[in-house]
Amino acid sequence: MRVLVTGAGGMVGSALVTHCRSVGDEVFAYDHQSLDIADHDAVSTVLQFDRPDAVINCAAYTDVDGSESAPEKARAANALGPENLATASRLINAKFITVSTDYVFDGFKDGFYSELDEPNPQSVYGHSKLEGELLSQNANPRTSVVRAAMIFGRGGKNFLSRIVERADRGEPMKAIKDAFGTPTYAVHLASRLRELAQIDASGVFHVVNSGPGVSFEEFTRLALDLAGYEATKIESVSMATLKRPAARPSNSRLRSVRLDEIGLPELPPLERAIREFVAKRGV
Repeated sequence: MRVLVTGAGGMVGSALVTHCRSVGDEVFAYDHQSLDIADHDAVSTVLQFDRPDAVINCAAYTDVDGSESAPEKARAANALGPENLATASRLINAKFITVSTDYVFDGFKDGFYSELDEPNPQSVYGHSKLEGELLSQNANPRTSVVRAAMIFGRGGKNFLSRIVERADRGEPMKAIKDAFGTPTYAVHLASRLRELAQIDASGVFHVVNSGPGVSFEEFTRLALDLAGYEATKIESVSMATLKRPAARPSNSRLRSVRLDEIGLPELPPLERAIREFVAKRGV
């Protein structure tokens, strides 16, 4: 399969490029410097030249708080960018997949959010990602929207990805006790993205590691325990005390009711994913 990956310099994009190449795909990898997905003409030119079978968008503006003061930047990358890619994909009859987020939900529901639940984003970032979902589906019927949550992996700059590094340095940590989600290991997510490209199923899919979900604090303690850092100091804090500019859902646990329909199993359990992540940290 010929696969074009945007956001290839990021955590999910780089994991996807590695996975696709490992199974023999011809991969066209573009980071932000080589392709700005908000540039309609550049996107069209690149896709017409490479003519991939599938385009998988891992590019995004992920600064949740920064989006509140720079909504145009968030919309360009998270809404108009996916629309450009979806439109250009349709013109060359390519499958299109874009990665979205649990932040399209408000967090008021008890239990899990499925693909059947109505989005209600509470932040500029969440609104921009939801707009990207809708615009890309309207632009190309062969679009899959993949919502993931609390993504962690090698090369990630987020808190979850850097827990073990910070423990290695002996740094104390604060972890949120009252925000719950379903973490997603970038390596497992990458494998599922390619599977969806191969199956060519359209619509919205929730892709997270299986399990009941955890708080940020629970994830932190589990990861450090599995890495052998039981004595690391962790300060338990509430989400409200951080006083961040953007609202975040207090519960954004995801579960899929659609993957079974297309013959795909759940991703491996979270504990297994963390074990793999911890084991590879020095590789």
